Amino acid sequence: MLLITCPWCGERPEPEFGYGGQAHVAYPADPSALSDEDWAQYLFFRDNPKGPFAERWVHAAGCRRWFNAVRDTATNEFLRVYRPGEAR
Repeated sequence: MLLITCPWCGERPEPEFGYGGQAHVAYPADPSALSDEDWAQYLFFRDNPKGPFAERWVHAAGCRRWFNAVRDTATNEFLRVYRPGEAR
């Protein structure tokens, strides 16, 4: 079983967590000014690297807080976890 370290609760089993997609994606400053193509880019197009990747996770069955993690997509190893607002 995969273990994920919550910055508040410590190491917990993966079923307690929910994946939130790519981290550090800025919400559009003026959403009403975006074209349909711009919205599609914002909603559906994300990086998909092989190797370290910054992601958002939520500890859904624990403290229910969101946090960021750098996970190696090739090995599924969590390299670092950090709270929102902290530097990568």
